[in-house]
Amino acid sequence: MVVRSQWTGCSRWVPVACFAGFLLLVAGLGAWRLLPRPAPPAEQPVGSRWFDEVTAEVGLSFVHDAGPSGDYFMPQIMGSGVALLDADGDGLLDVYLVHLGGSAGKKNQLFKQLADGTFKDVSAGSGLDIAGFNTGVAVGDVNNDGWPDVVVTQYGGLRLFLNNGNGTFTDATAGSGLENPAWATSAAFLDFDRDGLLDLVVVNYVAFDGATPCHSAISARDYCHPIQFPGQPARLFRNMGPQSGRHVRFEDVSKRSGLGQKPGPGLGVVCADFDGDGYPDIFVANDGAANHLWINQKDGTFKEEAVLRGLAFDGMGRAPANMGVALGDVDGDGLFDVFVTHLSKEMHTLWLQGPRGLFRDATVERGLAPPGSRGTGFGTLLADLDNDGHLDAAVVNGAIAATRGNPLDSKRLGPHYARYAELNQLFTGDRNGYFRDISRQELSFCRVPGVYRGLAVGDLGNRGALDLVVTEVAGPARLYRNVVPRRGNWLVVRALDPATKRDAYGAEVTVEAGQRRFTRWVNPGTSYLSSNDPRAHFGLGSVERVDRIRVIWPDGSQETFAGQPANRHVSLRKGEGQR
Repeated sequence: MVVRSQWTGCSRWVPVACFAGFLLLVAGLGAWRLLPRPAPPAEQPVGSRWFDEVTAEVGLSFVHDAGPSGDYFMPQIMGSGVALLDADGDGLLDVYLVHLGGSAGKKNQLFKQLADGTFKDVSAGSGLDIAGFNTGVAVGDVNNDGWPDVVVTQYGGLRLFLNNGNGTFTDATAGSGLENPAWATSAAFLDFDRDGLLDLVVVNYVAFDGATPCHSAISARDYCHPIQFPGQPARLFRNMGPQSGRHVRFEDVSKRSGLGQKPGPGLGVVCADFDGDGYPDIFVANDGAANHLWINQKDGTFKEEAVLRGLAFDGMGRAPANMGVALGDVDGDGLFDVFVTHLSKEMHTLWLQGPRGLFRDATVERGLAPPGSRGTGFGTLLADLDNDGHLDAAVVNGAIAATRGNPLDSKRLGPHYARYAELNQLFTGDRNGYFRDISRQELSFCRVPGVYRGLAVGDLGNRGALDLVVTEVAGPARLYRNVVPRRGNWLVVRALDPATKRDAYGAEVTVEAGQRRFTRWVNPGTSYLSSNDPRAHFGLGSVERVDRIRVIWPDGSQETFAGQPANRHVSLRKGEGQR
């Protein structure tokens, strides 16, 4: 969200750090010149549309309450997220959407998916129907009872809801140790100490006080710029396990772990093993400041190494407005790459990994910087939307500073939010790890102006096709059904640990078929303020059967499971494979 003309990353950071980053950049560019470059992307036939907007058809009736627009309350322009979860254990993904209207505003809504693919509002009495300045959602089974629990982040708070096993939830915040009076944005679960209990990382934004009216570059009243407020450190909560019955308690280990010692205007987060030592690390996307990459030291502490590993700045050594985060193996080398969204005046950034633990900016090279189609990106994904065996990318956009005479002005948005409207973006990936912008051809997902924020992806219909749920500031949530023509074959894998009775967050799943290997990482906490389908989805193209499936479990152990025919859902349980 930082306007580039106002400041750069190095202007906020000490000269030594910037000089070190510059040396690393130069050395990295020199080394990469020695590597062979893939051929340019081949033009592939693309259908006129990949998605149908079916929100009304399926009964997903939700209009985001952002509160009154006239007071320019900064949190409202940052929006709220969405979670996909199987709340009642019927095998169908439900949808949880949150409001930001304050204590007197609308209550959050839970939509249960029915057998026919429609949704029923079951908010009343669910326990999740709370009002407040609600921003993000994280989903994970914190007490290992086999049912997904919910954390809601807030401007000025944090709430924990335990699943009762019948589609309802109990507020277990009091006594849980989850205290965070700051402006919390994205959150994610991870087992950083590998004790079998899910810990929680919460990303905080800026110390906004709301006392001073803010104005835009044209002297008009507008939402405040984040540079006006100091960034806040992320918080890490260690799960201490059940204390009485189903209730759990967390210990705030932010300072002891190191995360609390380095503030930043955090917006996005993803947890994965960035250095290959078998322990989950934490990547935080900071808005207009150097990103943080917290490397797990395996002793309860973390060391910040974003500069050393190439993820602090973009390829020009700048700190753009880092917001949403996606993770996936773009070039098929078995290593995950990182994609982060930015302002419309900047470029979204793709960092390729290789060798392991080191990253380089490959945005322009890989086709993710097309002219004339940029937006201010928030929610994002790297996923195989057409099941051709290659990852695609999607970004939901919406400005944070008003545009006078916005050409995308829409009466639907009203006079206030119409000034912030932008279009979403969709990129198709090919076998060489290149992308092509097909936004102009996507008539549903990319052609309706809005102030979009959250994006969650999942196989809502259990048909092997990834659908999208998008949130909009002061607008309706939208469900986009995947209608890609001539989709390829697929496999959906759920990785389960019977000892913990839950999805194995942090597992790495690799499907082998012939000479190809497809790798996915299990953790729904990516994008922006949102939680995705926890299952690993594999597009297989023309592959009709996989030879074997290999899983690296969160504790570092490895197992191989037998091959499977394509086009099915598979549940793999730790201990049932071959070591």
